[in-house]
Amino acid sequence: MKINPNHLNLLAAIIDNGGLGEGAVALGKSQPSVSRTVSMLEARIGARLFEKGRKPVRPTELCQSLAAQGRIIAQATQTAEQTTDLYKGGRAGSARVAGTPIFMDGVISGMIASFQRSFPDVSIHQTYGYLADLREQLIAGTIDLGICPVRQDQVPDALSFKPLLPGRNVLACAPSHPLARKSALTLSEIAPYPWIAPPADSPLYEDLRDALSSIGISDFRVSFTGGSLASILSVLAGSQALTVLPYSVVFMQRHIRTVTSLPVRLEHPDRQLGLLWQSDRKHLPAIARFRKYIESEFDELSQQINVRGRDSIWRR
Repeated sequence: MKINPNHLNLLAAIIDNGGLGEGAVALGKSQPSVSRTVSMLEARIGARLFEKGRKPVRPTELCQSLAAQGRIIAQATQTAEQTTDLYKGGRAGSARVAGTPIFMDGVISGMIASFQRSFPDVSIHQTYGYLADLREQLIAGTIDLGICPVRQDQVPDALSFKPLLPGRNVLACAPSHPLARKSALTLSEIAPYPWIAPPADSPLYEDLRDALSSIGISDFRVSFTGGSLASILSVLAGSQALTVLPYSVVFMQRHIRTVTSLPVRLEHPDRQLGLLWQSDRKHLPAIARFRKYIESEFDELSQQINVRGRDSIWRR
């Protein structure tokens, strides 16, 4: 026998509120309509739901069992409504993001953590990739957002690009490095030290060559090549190697003092770190909220760098 779930919810309301009239008020119905529904339901199932002539109303054993199911249905309905509201508001769901390793580890990961403190029901699925990889994944629909440094004339067709931060680099080393104590440096002081190089297919490797060339170093010795920020910072900490890093990455490490910058001004790359997405694909609510959050975080980061750390990071 099929029973209307609303009728089960009605029985629960009558019992929980102490009478037909009270149950009607709780459901926003009139008492006569509630009485008719109860009579119709009793006729349909062929059994009484409330003991006759008892005031206050006294539910039968069958009515108690049906009302228990009504409460379950009411709770499930409420949960479904809350789930829908969370999803539509971008407070539940998922977002798939990929980006260049140095920026993802050094800058974006902290932003993801703070985003999930505010929106714990949004799952973030993060991978790594450079521009060519990100383009393929965005076109294929396997990621929703890409984060990487791009020149404006390099933005692939069918993709939209939102600049977040201009490309600026610094010479970086461990805080314990002999050069870190100097307020000014000459080329002869820098030249003897080995270098950490990012992977050869990364934009940062090109930046390393261009940056060193801009200060007069064309022949340099690479002592370590690594793709992750963690490995680069570990080698810096245990050696006297130097490297080139985005200034935003160095700035984000300032509180834990794992890396510092040297007082050498470099020629900065003609690129901007930004967000990429497929132009004709509308973002689901959680993705739109995450994208808006990242944009807001970078606005704040840019202000912090300009106000508190700009000169000390790359110009001192």
